[in-house]
Amino acid sequence: MNETASQAPRPPLPAQQQQVPGTTDAMDPRPDHGEHSYRGSGRLAGKKTIITGGDSGIGRAVAIAFAREGADVLISYLNEDEDAKETARWVEEAGRKAVLVPGDIGSADHCRTIADKAAELFGRIDVVVNNAAHQMTYEKVEDIPDEEWEKTFAVNVHAMFYLVKAVLPHMGEGGSIINTTSINADMPRPTLLAYATTKGAIQNFTGGLAQLLGENKIRVNCVAPGPVWTPLIPSTMPIEQVKNFGKDTPLGRPAQPAELAPVYVMLAADEASYVSGATVGVTGGKPIL
Repeated sequence: MNETASQAPRPPLPAQQQQVPGTTDAMDPRPDHGEHSYRGSGRLAGKKTIITGGDSGIGRAVAIAFAREGADVLISYLNEDEDAKETARWVEEAGRKAVLVPGDIGSADHCRTIADKAAELFGRIDVVVNNAAHQMTYEKVEDIPDEEWEKTFAVNVHAMFYLVKAVLPHMGEGGSIINTTSINADMPRPTLLAYATTKGAIQNFTGGLAQLLGENKIRVNCVAPGPVWTPLIPSTMPIEQVKNFGKDTPLGRPAQPAELAPVYVMLAADEASYVSGATVGVTGGKPIL
């Protein structure tokens, strides 16, 4: 068993809550993003990449892995400046360029800014990881504010469409678009109704987009994580759910972000040249059928 898996915490986790969107430093235990374990082998040498939600969680783990595989990384994030700077530090420590672009990706204009900035500084865009997400927990349908439903779709779904459309003029043959969906697309948690609904939409968006962009020789895939220990959890779930987070998986625990990163590397790499329209589950044993 690798070090990340062997040292991964198991429920019950310490009781904790944060304000949305949460920070890495306030988490107990602190997530493992592969800072001291991921070893690159040049699989993404020279790639120019964009990662939304790259400040923490899965996004940070992917940024670290991409950089150690030889990629430059634009890190898109909302307003978590300290987390984003820490991610950038790891990217630069790997000898690659890190670009920080804060702002709300629910805005089409901001998504165009991200694409323009990447194209200006990198010269082209090879890989886009649409990873940023918003969620909140509600026990009843009638408790979900209209604005909350709209925000969840804006961040989780609309932003993917806006950013894909904006990057396409800068992406050539061999490009890769990787969207983060969720096991909730297949097994929706009722208290995450808005979030789970968007994740189903992302899986459908991925399948359709893969067909549309096939003639451009651009691949589109999605990763469907199960429970992953990120700042989103203590900032959007009740204490009891946080304490037992990941307990109901066959492996009996949540994933560390570092355990997701290799799948994104695989989908971004040229070796995966015939993988498109796929959903890759990383669920700790829960099947996605």
